[in-house]
Amino acid sequence: MLYAFIPGPRGLLRLEQETSISPGADLAEALWVDLYRPLDSQIAAVTALGIEVPSLADMEEIEISNRLYREEGADIMTVVLPGITPDGVQIAGPVSFILTEQRLVTVRHHAPRSFETFPERADRSAAGCKSAERIFLGLLEEIIARQADLLEGAGRALDKVSARVLSGKGLDSHQLQQALEEVGRQGELVGRVKLALLTLERALSFFDQTLAASAQGKELKPIAKSQMRDIGSLAVHGDFLSNRVQLSVDATLGMINLAQNATVRIVSVVAALFMPPTMIASVYGMNFHFLPELDWPWGYPMALGLMAASAFGTWAVFKWKNWL
Repeated sequence: MLYAFIPGPRGLLRLEQETSISPGADLAEALWVDLYRPLDSQIAAVTALGIEVPSLADMEEIEISNRLYREEGADIMTVVLPGITPDGVQIAGPVSFILTEQRLVTVRHHAPRSFETFPERADRSAAGCKSAERIFLGLLEEIIARQADLLEGAGRALDKVSARVLSGKGLDSHQLQQALEEVGRQGELVGRVKLALLTLERALSFFDQTLAASAQGKELKPIAKSQMRDIGSLAVHGDFLSNRVQLSVDATLGMINLAQNATVRIVSVVAALFMPPTMIASVYGMNFHFLPELDWPWGYPMALGLMAASAFGTWAVFKWKNWL
């Protein structure tokens, strides 16, 4: 899909384009062109504007030189953002920002939430939306705010899990397994957000260096610095949540171990209760010819009584020791 935007009275206005777009005046007027899983014809339309669109393989390169570079008057910055695939799977995927003096082009193959919410709120960002550089900073502001929301949501989820696990209500193994799975999901989310913050910080540092040659550099530089401070604060909060994830995992695993120990203790006590009766039954079950009790009229009741008394005595000792 190809989405093209121009500044409007409020936020950014989307230019209506066909699915298979050809180079035209409308696209040339756009300050922001957003390519989402683009078709070959849509890539060709952007290429006709003098902008080379990187492939997914290029975007997935992990070397800094392949993610942050300047080519033919365009700054190419690739970050990794949490988002959702068309199949509904949550992933952290690459997003490329191609910034020129005329426009901003974004290329993505998954759907970060910020790209859907930003156009309506573009004019409310600190940078505004009157130029490509301002749209870039405004979009980064929206992305950073989204990472803050994700961390906040992860913190609330961890609060609920910790309260449930440490409530002392004696959760069963199935409930503890659900809690452990939820902690794992939140840990994955926090990890994706921390990776996004790391790549965003690198991209902003690269962009900050290019502002010296920009006509709006003096005005935009404080905004970029403020966003970098926000990223630093969120990174610290992400580290805190990572520690909470580890604490929640340890607490849940500890509760699972306690539950398993309680089960093993019950089995051990039951086995111990039957050990003395089993020994008595084994003695009187031996096939020797001379067993005096075999000829006693009360031999059988006596054996049963001994077995019951030994089991009761074992139970009484365990009760006295508070092992039950």
